[in-house]
Amino acid sequence: MSLQQAAKIKKVVLAYSGGLDTSAIIPWLKETYDNCEIVAFCADVGQGAAELEGLTEKALASGASECHIVDLKEALVADYIYPTIATGAIYEGTYLLGTSMARPIIAKAQVEVARQVGADALCHGCTGKGNDQVRFEGCFAALAPDLKVIAPWREWQMKSREDLLAYLAERNIATTASATKIYSRDANAWHISHEGGELEDPWNEPSKGVWTMTAAPEDAPNEPEYVSLTIENGRITQVNDIELTPYQALMYLNDVAGKHGVGRVDITENRLVGMKSRGCYETPGGTVMFAGLRAIEELVLDKTSRQWREQVGAQMAQLVYDGRWFTPLCESLLAASESLATLMNGEVVIKLYKGQAVAVKKRSPNSLYSEAFATFGEDDVYDQKHAEGFIRLYSLASRIRALNSHSNTK
Repeated sequence: MSLQQAAKIKKVVLAYSGGLDTSAIIPWLKETYDNCEIVAFCADVGQGAAELEGLTEKALASGASECHIVDLKEALVADYIYPTIATGAIYEGTYLLGTSMARPIIAKAQVEVARQVGADALCHGCTGKGNDQVRFEGCFAALAPDLKVIAPWREWQMKSREDLLAYLAERNIATTASATKIYSRDANAWHISHEGGELEDPWNEPSKGVWTMTAAPEDAPNEPEYVSLTIENGRITQVNDIELTPYQALMYLNDVAGKHGVGRVDITENRLVGMKSRGCYETPGGTVMFAGLRAIEELVLDKTSRQWREQVGAQMAQLVYDGRWFTPLCESLLAASESLATLMNGEVVIKLYKGQAVAVKKRSPNSLYSEAFATFGEDDVYDQKHAEGFIRLYSLASRIRALNSHSNTK
């Protein structure tokens, strides 16, 4: 950005966490952009009270003029997580998209604060190597293309935590951060992710110090626990016959499944920017929800409908991971999923035991499963003699190909 463009920036809304990076970003912005006004913005997406404690005071002490903490917990689960998991979206077969699903609602709220305070620029603390820079800026482009976007990690000369600490010390800005940060973590109501430290070598097994949300399966209770999920139109509406909001249901399941060691994954994924990265993710409640939805799906979706849902889920996983929520394609995929979700009604009992969440009971008023049809005993709905004609037609192409081949060899 040129000096002339920098001079035009008067007010910036910064996505602020109170950590080392964003604490340094506030004074850097003021120094780099002609003492512009900095408004700190923090999205409460369920990362925990400890991360929000004293946040406003930290922001003001670092040089921000004000700090907006916006409660997005219920909206995140109801409007972003539930629609996404209804599609069956799982990135590369394992990752339940915890970080990815939170980015659109955070970006949207940041833009709304910017409009509210009359800002002319947005700023984030994402590095130039990660996915989040693309996710945030893709959302900004769709929602506020007129606002400038500032990405300090792509502009400043600082390269390490030591550089950031020295920068703050020179300006007498207090921080509780230290030079050593073992892991990089991102938490919200749906999950917590862990990267860095020992995890950078895929030959290292994660130590117990990595995990914070779930018990080790080997240390989990020796007796299983059962939870009942009521599902309506592809949404969990009750847990153990108690009506709960989406956020409340997730919080309860996080707690009960976490103590049984459910929801741990350790993957090496393909980042959007081209490199591979290793991450450990904990998604206990989400793992239970997925198990419940898939159990009802098995009952109510016919073969071709389920195949279509799987295609929708695969595309949705890639779309969410790549930060393309505010696009026509996303609207189309969600609409397709919602059409199928009208059938997704029923009740599932999930067994939690030693890291596993298994659907052991399931029923639905829309079930296509019939014991009368599936039985090996005599019934009035299926004549086994009819299968012969079906098989001849089903294998007709193979039969013709074989006959042609036989004729050509004569």
